[in-house]
Amino acid sequence: MNIKSLLQGALILSLTVLLTSQDALAQGAGTTRAKKKDSEQPANEVGAQTAKILTAAYDFITKNQNAQARTALAELKMDKLSPYEKGRAETIFFTLDYQEEKYDSARKHMEAAIASGGLNDVEISNDRYQLAQLWVQQEKWKEGAAAIEDWLKTAKNPNGSVYYLLAICYNYMENFDAALPNSRKAVESSDKPREEWLSLNASLLLNKERYKDALPIMERLVNSFPAKKIYWTQLSGIYTNLDDNKNALVIQQLAYHAGLLTEANELQRLADLMAAQEMPYSAATFMQKAMEDKKIPTDQKAWKKLSDFYRNAREFKKAIGALENSAKLSESGVDYFNIGEMNVQLSQWEPAAAALQKALEKGGVRDVPFTQYYLGIALFSQKKYTEAKAVLEKIPANTPNGKNAKSYIQLINSKIR
Repeated sequence: MNIKSLLQGALILSLTVLLTSQDALAQGAGTTRAKKKDSEQPANEVGAQTAKILTAAYDFITKNQNAQARTALAELKMDKLSPYEKGRAETIFFTLDYQEEKYDSARKHMEAAIASGGLNDVEISNDRYQLAQLWVQQEKWKEGAAAIEDWLKTAKNPNGSVYYLLAICYNYMENFDAALPNSRKAVESSDKPREEWLSLNASLLLNKERYKDALPIMERLVNSFPAKKIYWTQLSGIYTNLDDNKNALVIQQLAYHAGLLTEANELQRLADLMAAQEMPYSAATFMQKAMEDKKIPTDQKAWKKLSDFYRNAREFKKAIGALENSAKLSESGVDYFNIGEMNVQLSQWEPAAAALQKALEKGGVRDVPFTQYYLGIALFSQKKYTEAKAVLEKIPANTPNGKNAKSYIQLINSKIR
């Protein structure tokens, strides 16, 4: 996760305080600094020379000229600075180290700024939060979570970004019970929560298999970011987990017609959902078109599934055609057995016998005696009695079709005398 952009705006905002205090610099430079009570906030008092150095450094930073900024800051006499001046100087050192990814050094400078006694309560709170963010930038989730939790104890009106960042920490720590309520607070903090807040909240709910709770969040993501395929597929998946295949199909169809579904697995899932909604013919024609367009690979698994769709639609000839392609790619004879079985049901005896013979030759069928029995029937029905008898005699008498095979043999014997 890249937290750098999240911190960058806050850093520039902190440094801008230097410029907004220029009136005070001009008025306070060269004057005798008023004594203040210990309970008072530090006065905005910066000497003219110090103001010149800090402002120059700030200008260099905004131009990404860090080396020049450090050269300018080298003129500071840190042990001679007032608390207010030191707080500002340490903040600039922090920014330089942070931009150069010297995170340990950056943290020390921010801690020094806080300890300087020159920052007001708001600035201290902001800096403590930046320290917490720095832990996150280093992917030290435990330290980041602890720092944010500590900051929240005194923070006034924390925004959704804080809770999102805290949820991120707990999520990476796999402490989902702590991540979930913080992600929810992030979402509830705004009428228009950011995409990443909604996405994290939905992800954590799905992790907990809280599909009903995730549903409105995912619908919100789909409505707000309709061009993002991931949200459509996740929403469809939620409906599937809620046993609502009808809406799962509708969502998937909408995504398809929007041109979002392009991957083979996405198109296959759409076909599967059609079949689950008792639309096997629609599933078959959709899948066949996708295969013809080379959007779904024409492998053995795809041909087998296509055949199943056509078979459930009672389009047996088309089912057989698809299954023949599957059988050619399969290492076993199971598909040839299924082709033979469908042809037997259609009383197509010649292709039935050819397929069943191939099934036995290729091997791997679940029930060899049953396959032999079907083959015997197919040959008998073609009046190929001698061939039928030879096959039926191979069937053991103690198998389920042993007696039936014996009866066919007796019938054949009566015909060939």
